[in-house]
Amino acid sequence: MSLTISSAAFASGQSIPAKYSCVGREVSPPLTWSGAPANTKSFALIVDDPDAPGGTWVHWVMYNIPATTNNRPEAVQAGGQLSDGSLQGKNSYGNLEYNGPCPPSGTHRYFFKLYALDSMLALSSGASKQQLLSAMQGHILAQGELMGIFSK
Repeated sequence: MSLTISSAAFASGQSIPAKYSCVGREVSPPLTWSGAPANTKSFALIVDDPDAPGGTWVHWVMYNIPATTNNRPEAVQAGGQLSDGSLQGKNSYGNLEYNGPCPPSGTHRYFFKLYALDSMLALSSGASKQQLLSAMQGHILAQGELMGIFSK
């Protein structure tokens, strides 16, 4: 199955507005999704940049997003746990929040990857992308992807 993830701020394959980057307000863009299987228990979100000079750079890690949720509003607050129970993991900056596109040069691609899972994950806040990927093994029901580009 495939989830559909989109943003009112940019279309797939198009430029991410500066507002959501390090040259702007660096707030998270609004995201919406649909197409989750009926037995979805939670969602996980990973935002990363595979074009970073030193290897893939992780901009946002979020998991245990309630199955009753079909969006993330603009400007999600920083911190380990959100009011809806969602948990944020550690990004490549070492932060428990969204940090926007900030390529040193050129145009980079930013992948917003959403996963529908058949369980809540036994992870505390602050988990890394790798820890999340390991915990999701065998629990992914569907996934979707939104890709935006950005250059300074």
